[in-house]
Amino acid sequence: MKPQDPNGVPTDVYLSFVSSLFGNRQTLFTGMIVQIMTYAAVFSKSGSHFYLYLTAIFCLVCAYRIYWFHRFDVADKAAMSRDDIAQWERRYLYGGVSTTTLLGLGSGFAVLVLQDTFAEIACVAVTLASMVSVVGRNFGSPKAVNLQTISASLPISLGFLFLFDPYMVLLSLTLIPFVLTTRSMANGVREFLYKNVIAAREISLINDRFDTALNNMTHGLFMLDSKNRILVVNRKACELLHLTNQEQLKDCELDVVLRYGVRNAFIDGSLPGLIQRQLAQLVDGSLSRTLIQFNDNLFLEFSASRRGDGVVILIFEDVTARIGAERKILHMVRYDSLTGLPNREHFIDRVKDSLQSRAKAGAVGFMVVDIDDFKHVNDMKGHIVGDHLLVEIAARIQQRAAGQALVARLMGDQFVLFFPNEDQQPDLGKRMCVLHGAIGGDYTIDDTTFRISASAGYVVIESQDFRPEEWQIKVDLALFEVKSRAKGTCSAFEAEMDARYLERQKLKDDLREAVEQGHLHAVYQPMFVPDGSFIDCCEALSRWNHPDKGMVPPDVFIQIAEEMGIVSGITRHVLNQACRDCMTWPETISVSVNLSVQDLRDVNIVTVVAEALKNSGLAASRLHLEVTESCLINEVTTVSAILGELRRMGITIAIDDFGTGFSSLSYLDTLPVDVVKIDRSFVRAITEDERRLKLLRGTVNLSRELGLEIVVEGVETREQLLLINKYHCADFVQGYVFSKPVTNEGLLALTASLDAKRKLAEVDATVGTI
Repeated sequence: MKPQDPNGVPTDVYLSFVSSLFGNRQTLFTGMIVQIMTYAAVFSKSGSHFYLYLTAIFCLVCAYRIYWFHRFDVADKAAMSRDDIAQWERRYLYGGVSTTTLLGLGSGFAVLVLQDTFAEIACVAVTLASMVSVVGRNFGSPKAVNLQTISASLPISLGFLFLFDPYMVLLSLTLIPFVLTTRSMANGVREFLYKNVIAAREISLINDRFDTALNNMTHGLFMLDSKNRILVVNRKACELLHLTNQEQLKDCELDVVLRYGVRNAFIDGSLPGLIQRQLAQLVDGSLSRTLIQFNDNLFLEFSASRRGDGVVILIFEDVTARIGAERKILHMVRYDSLTGLPNREHFIDRVKDSLQSRAKAGAVGFMVVDIDDFKHVNDMKGHIVGDHLLVEIAARIQQRAAGQALVARLMGDQFVLFFPNEDQQPDLGKRMCVLHGAIGGDYTIDDTTFRISASAGYVVIESQDFRPEEWQIKVDLALFEVKSRAKGTCSAFEAEMDARYLERQKLKDDLREAVEQGHLHAVYQPMFVPDGSFIDCCEALSRWNHPDKGMVPPDVFIQIAEEMGIVSGITRHVLNQACRDCMTWPETISVSVNLSVQDLRDVNIVTVVAEALKNSGLAASRLHLEVTESCLINEVTTVSAILGELRRMGITIAIDDFGTGFSSLSYLDTLPVDVVKIDRSFVRAITEDERRLKLLRGTVNLSRELGLEIVVEGVETREQLLLINKYHCADFVQGYVFSKPVTNEGLLALTASLDAKRKLAEVDATVGTI
């Protein structure tokens, strides 16, 4: 690569060439002093004033050059334009060419005029010595080389020529190759240095780009030699590892850096050994990637690549946020978001881990706790309060179970506990029941106190017999028994529960078939006027005559139907049959059908009732529909709208089992209700307990003030009937005191009997008046 002329080379290269002219000034000024002293000596020996003048001019030129050299030193090179640089080159040329011109003139004058041997040798020797230094000093400027070489050589050559001596002429000609060689050497030096300057410039540019890229990486980087010493480290690595001086890390061993991190509390003191082992595996190629925890708040993921010369490049990034997100997601997957307890799946995993790490086999326990009637809390106070209550219950269970059981939230208001019983205490079942007893009690949420009870079923098994699906079934069976027989208690699984469960499952299948095939039938319990003289309405009750078991109690199969979600099918069957049967009764008698919670959640219930009336031909005024207070608690607005639509059709709406729910008397004024059926619990003790009688009378009086008809249920004795009639507590009476539930045929016979009695009474009355 040949250097371009000054107008073509890059400005920074041009500046470096010009700067080289002003460099190494010590030899320059030494040479000028020698030149001045030489010409002064020639003047002294020859007495020629020509050399005195040259000496004076040398001094002026030397002062000129010293001045501009100093000015160049203090000049702002970074702010120089190309024209500024060219101006500085010209200033140099003025001084340099003036010096060589003076040297050439002095030498030529000595050869041609003085012809003094000392003067000739001294002047020519100093001139040639100065020309030799032209190459080393002026290579950066072709003009400087050319002008100084010519200005120094030409006067000498002319001096030799004008002597007209053949030998002198020959000597004159030898200066030509000397000049050409000098120019060639200068050009060679300049070309070589130009290549190096360009290469250095490119290397510097590449280095700057590499350094910029390296220090702006989002990853940290270490380059290690074969002895684990740091060759290269970038800024991000220092930031991630909290290292302050990037340059000081070079040639440090990586282990030293880690120990520094421990001393400065950057790395957890328990981790350096593990970190060193992990990094050692990366460096030796055992691992290509690994995650390293430096402290609780910093996780770095390292990857390594190894070169053939033993150099290892470690690249790492901060994955703390990713690890945090993964841990959060994992926590969300494993733990209940409300209570913070493990969920079912994570509970099973922890149980398995506990059993696998167990030293020896032994008895372990599982218990499922179900909060009784928790749904009423959500219905009455809202789900936010319900959630707060669940959190408090979970906290109490955890507190009571600390050190003896693992607690998890199973679902909804159910919790599950695992008792590892590692100390092999024999009273595991008793301890489980004690813990269950500690769960119930008062809980205060937002200034409201809730008295909570919980039902629990548990099983004790041998640890080696653990099967996830088996213990869950057994615990569920024990819990089902508790909730069916004695809510709020705790019971262990027993072998016969399995048989009862299978029997119940068989009963469910049979019930579903009976509903689908229409094998259920209806019976009717009449509602009499208080004196029992005639029937106003009959309540339709569903009955199931099982082909193998005989009559199944209604409270059994109705509960099963509600669990299965098929109670609406029973309602539809009873409704259709009741409407058809009612058409065979006297027109003064109506029929009453019960609607369940599931019925009132079905948007088609109004259509179902309308179709039953249409298909049977029964007038809407002869149909009564009964709803319980529990139906009113859920979705009051929706239920009210449905009941309102049914009532507008002419159907009578009654509240059944009034007084047993949670709604109090407020619904009587806000819902479309015509009849209140007071529950048998109000009647049961009115002959013995005056307070009960007052409660009954108060409820009746309030209902009458609202314009509602009163039906008293469960009247079984004449004494109860006498009190009810005495205080006018009922518009109608329903109970065994008058009639048990009867079939349609039995009802027709009963109405015929009442008609006969009524006619006979009328005849007796007529005879009595005669």
